[in-house]
Amino acid sequence: MIVRNLKDVEQTPHFVNYGNGTSHRLLTSADGMGFTVCHTVVKAGTESHLQYVNHLESCYCIAGAGEIETAAGQIYPIEVGTLYALNEHDRHYMRANSGADMVLVSVFSPALSGTEIHNLTSESASGY
Repeated sequence: MIVRNLKDVEQTPHFVNYGNGTSHRLLTSADGMGFTVCHTVVKAGTESHLQYVNHLESCYCIAGAGEIETAAGQIYPIEVGTLYALNEHDRHYMRANSGADMVLVSVFSPALSGTEIHNLTSESASGY
């Protein structure tokens, strides 16, 4: 059995500041589960241009609000209780509303190593 909490992960390389927020990688490839579970905090008022070409991702919003915009320009509001899944390695913009951080439970398949970091300064979408 694997049991972890956020405070434990914060003392490891699996706590990542990705520039526009933080990610606690609670399960990683080393755990042998085949997927990763993250507690992701998206800083209020930020925008991240993302695309995961090697992973599928699904996120469930547990606090705050924001939106996801597809490469085609379709915008989906995200609020507490909303799940979104990037089931086609979708390029997207993730935005947190101003005023409060957006908190997501993120699941990646296949699993992340746990130390991946975004490059949000590039013109192209960041991902791993």
